[in-house]
Amino acid sequence: MQDNVAVVTGGTGGLGRALIPYLIRRDFKVAVTYLKPEEATTLEDALDVDESRLMLRRCDCTDADAVGEVMQDVVDTFGGINVLAALVGGWAGGRDLAETGQVRFERMIDLNVRSTFYTLRAAVPHMRDAEWGRIVAVGSRAALEAPAGQAAFNAAKAAVVAMVQTLAKELDDTKITANVLTPAVIDTAATRATLPYADYVDWPKPEAIAAVLDFLLSPASEVINGAIIPVYGKA
Repeated sequence: MQDNVAVVTGGTGGLGRALIPYLIRRDFKVAVTYLKPEEATTLEDALDVDESRLMLRRCDCTDADAVGEVMQDVVDTFGGINVLAALVGGWAGGRDLAETGQVRFERMIDLNVRSTFYTLRAAVPHMRDAEWGRIVAVGSRAALEAPAGQAAFNAAKAAVVAMVQTLAKELDDTKITANVLTPAVIDTAATRATLPYADYVDWPKPEAIAAVLDFLLSPASEVINGAIIPVYGKA
C-alpha cells in the first residue's frame, strides 16, 4: 500500500499554512508549491516533519508546463497523488466593469482561472491511478452573489466553481471527489494589508476554514461531490 500523498498549490499562504499541519498529522507526504522563497522557508521552519515527507517546489501555477512538471515530480518522488488542494488565487477590485482595464482583467483570469485549470488538468491523470482521491479548489462567495466593483474577480471565481462542478461529474466513475469552497474574506496578514481600514473582527480565520478542508480532503468525505461549500460564517 502506497503512502497517502497531498499536493497543496499556493501552500505557503495563510490558508495553506493552516491546512498543512492537518495533513502532516494524518501522516501524509505533502508537496507544496510557492512563489516567494521566504514564505517557503517560514513554512519549513514551522513544520516538525522529516524532510522525506515534505516537498517544496517553486512554481508559477499560471504556467501550464511548470505545473505539469511539478505534478510529475511529485509522482516520481512520492509514488502518486491522493489529495489536491488548489489554493492559488487572488483578488483585485475597486473598479466598475466599464472601468476595468485589460491588465486587471487578465490578472484575475491568470491567478484564478488558469492556475486552477492547469493544476486540475495536470493532477487528475495521476490521481486516477490512486486508490482514492479528493480535490478541493477555492472559489468565492462573490462567484454566487456578484458584488459590484469587482466584475473580473467575480467572473473568474464563477469559472472556478463551474470548472470544479464539471470535473466532479467527469470523475463520476472513479473514487475521486471534487468540491469547491466559497469563502468571502479570510483573515490573513495579506488580506489585512490589502484592506487596511476594513473591520476584520468577524472575518473567518484560516484555521477554521482549514478544518473544513481537512475533512473534505479525507476518506470520510466520500459522499460529498460537486458541492459548493460556504465558509464565510454568519456574515
